[in-house]
Amino acid sequence: QVQLVESGGGSVQAGGSLRLSCAASEYSGSSYCMAWFRQAPGKEREGVAAFSGTGGDTYHADSVKGRFTISQDNAKNTVYLQMNSLKPEDTAMYYCAADFGPLSRRYCYSRFISGSLSVWGQGTQVTVSS
Repeated sequence: QVQLVESGGGSVQAGGSLRLSCAASEYSGSSYCMAWFRQAPGKEREGVAAFSGTGGDTYHADSVKGRFTISQDNAKNTVYLQMNSLKPEDTAMYYCAADFGPLSRRYCYSRFISGSLSVWGQGTQVTVSS
């Protein structure tokens, strides 16, 4: 059973940066979908960004485009979320989620939009103060 381990959360002031990491244990393939979601207190879970190992496609929510970037390091089985120009409204628990191959190229986008990936991490808190 593949497990996801997140790290990199913390507290920053508005305008600051953080980089989240999500490492997938026990998996070394190239066909996967890994994504970041977030949930603030009292709000619904929101998809932030996704990376498809099948094709190398990336997806970013409109709310974070131009500020957040998802990337990967296959050698480390890790996906990163670089978060720049953070705003107080980015404050949330951030979760990594994934499915592992073989996956079609369209699989990742549809599962990211629906939030229906199978494996979830425990989450890492991001707090942005004004």
